[in-house]
Amino acid sequence: QVQLVESGGGLVQAGGSLRLSCAASGDIDRINAMGWYRQAPGKQRELVAHITSSGSTNYADSVKGRFTISGDNAENTVHLQMNSLKPEDTAVYYCRAEGVYSDYHGYDYWGQGTQVTVSS
Repeated sequence: QVQLVESGGGLVQAGGSLRLSCAASGDIDRINAMGWYRQAPGKQRELVAHITSSGSTNYADSVKGRFTISGDNAENTVHLQMNSLKPEDTAVYYCRAEGVYSDYHGYDYWGQGTQVTVSS
């Protein structure tokens, strides 16, 4: 089992910034990638940003230039710096970790989610 604990959500005015963090613990073995996804009311969960253990990143078009994902392999953490926030960024943000156990079985875990609300 892998546990993911998210922090850093909250309420911010449009144009403001927030920093989300996610820490992985448990039977991690090898994390291959971590990412942030979000789900707004009535909408499907969508990718926000993704980072591999080698440092390759991928962003949703809607957040490019505003959000930055970073990871610390030694600490098994991932952060999402969110700048120039817009009301449409309001959603529950979920952390995801994909990896491989020592027996070579893959795993895919999600955090419990953290609410981000951007007021206009």
